[in-house]
Amino acid sequence: MRVLQLVLIIVMTFGYLSAQEIDLLLKGGHVIDPKNGINTSMDVAIKDGKIHSVATNIAENQAKRVIDISGHYLTPGLIDMHAHVFQGTDVDSYIANAPGSLSPDGFTFRSGVTTLVDAGSSGWRTFRKFKHQIIDQAKTRVLAFISIVGSGMYGRLEAQNINDMDAVLTAFMISNYPEHIVGVKAHHYRGEDFIPEERAVEAGTIAKVPVMVDFGEHDPMRSIKKLFLETLRPGDIFTHTFSYTRNRETVVDENGKVKPFIFEAQERGILFDVGHGGGSFIWHQAVPSIEQGFFPDIISTDLHYWSMNDGLKDMSNLLSKFLVLGMSMEDIISRATWKPAQVIQRTDLGHLTPGAPADIAVLHVLEGDFGYIDSRRRKIKSDKKISAELTIMGGNIMWDLNGISVPSWDSKPLKY
Repeated sequence: MRVLQLVLIIVMTFGYLSAQEIDLLLKGGHVIDPKNGINTSMDVAIKDGKIHSVATNIAENQAKRVIDISGHYLTPGLIDMHAHVFQGTDVDSYIANAPGSLSPDGFTFRSGVTTLVDAGSSGWRTFRKFKHQIIDQAKTRVLAFISIVGSGMYGRLEAQNINDMDAVLTAFMISNYPEHIVGVKAHHYRGEDFIPEERAVEAGTIAKVPVMVDFGEHDPMRSIKKLFLETLRPGDIFTHTFSYTRNRETVVDENGKVKPFIFEAQERGILFDVGHGGGSFIWHQAVPSIEQGFFPDIISTDLHYWSMNDGLKDMSNLLSKFLVLGMSMEDIISRATWKPAQVIQRTDLGHLTPGAPADIAVLHVLEGDFGYIDSRRRKIKSDKKISAELTIMGGNIMWDLNGISVPSWDSKPLKY
């Protein structure tokens, strides 16, 4: 009898453990996973920090922990491909090691972002400091474009120093940190030539990475047609797509028409990034663009000190703007997950394939009375708003807005 009891105990114990092979089960959500063509109600299971399975009606008794996310969207963790997080104390600097950059963890998880790409704050001279000071300390996955200017984005004056734009040294730095550096940035140049862009492309060609260009500032304006069709390569990125600023040619003309060569450039493989920022997203550019079928390839924030409390707010607010513009949730999520993952050649990210990192955003589309502000302080009203309810990175809950992952207060608390 004792032997039989022992056998039953062993069977029940190992059976129970086997039944609970899943660490966390997210049930009842509407899953959007553009890479895998999923746009329907499904459950998502997580084990050992990775996606275990995506399927309908996964049994709850297989999981150690279950969260009901009915009425919410579940997407891969968002990728913000343009932000500035090289935070430091150099008050003379604009973005590089400066107060103008932000601490990543304070602004990512609360808006569904699990991967953030710094857009050129550091250069080949300063990247190692950025890595030690920010990348190695952050819980957010921080990657980087590095500036073609060795000092990084220190200031407008330094951005004119063509002697500090070294393609070979930039490519060499990328080769030393391929897991962290995903591209090259050219920016804020006021000359009439294309030297920064050409050297950035040279570095990108050597290192086999894309180039992002923040273009403009010369008077008279430099030609974006020449930039798209003669200077950049397919796979290179034009940021601040919907900007309307002095000395910067626009994608939409003064008659509200998207310029024909814009479609030609996109067909050629030039990628268009939103890069909202504090001054680079204008409804008068974005509305006619979407109406005429010109969609951005990547939705990113250009988050920094001067944009976080202005029209931008954060990634969830920015995604809401494109919902207002009439884009579908699937199209929006694709441009903030799988598409940027492909652009930066990190195809391990941005999807929910079993075995991928369990980076997940649980989003809620709220209904109410909302307003969205652009960079010229003009407003569009809407009855919809995207809110990040839950953010998971590597299987760990990093953000829970309304406590959907925890029991009620009257459950007995644990002592630590």
